[in-house]
Amino acid sequence: MRLAGSSQGLVKCESIKGRICMEKNRWWLAIPFALGVMIVNVLISVLWVAVYSFFVNPGQDQSYYQAYAQTSAPYSSIIAGIPLMFLAGRWIGSKFPKANSVKAALLVWMVYFLIDFAVVAAAGALAQIALLFTISFVTKLAAAYLGGLSAQRRGTQ
Repeated sequence: MRLAGSSQGLVKCESIKGRICMEKNRWWLAIPFALGVMIVNVLISVLWVAVYSFFVNPGQDQSYYQAYAQTSAPYSSIIAGIPLMFLAGRWIGSKFPKANSVKAALLVWMVYFLIDFAVVAAAGALAQIALLFTISFVTKLAAAYLGGLSAQRRGTQ
């Protein structure tokens, strides 16, 4: 069995009397990887607000914590998003041949960016958090790229 890259994703060739080559297109994995990063990132933000409300600043009313969640979420997304996107880039990059590791990691970032951009724009919050949004996605882009490089360097394909 040999693995090779193609413009459509991973090609897995199994030689049965030298005649069969089966293609496995794995580019679709970028969607669940991006959604997974997004879900975990939101859960970390919720967890942080829970820790804050129980241990750091207890005794406030619910509206205070809701306002705090709105303020802290972009910062949480930056802080937690860097290692999450690195790990996602490294993980998906390891599912592809070396030549496509970085491309796969960057595709995860692009899917994440498009979903998050659409959600933030639909909520009408883009103007208020433009700087944090930019910082968040530039750091996630760098993390995904480095994750893809890491997968490329440790791969044996």
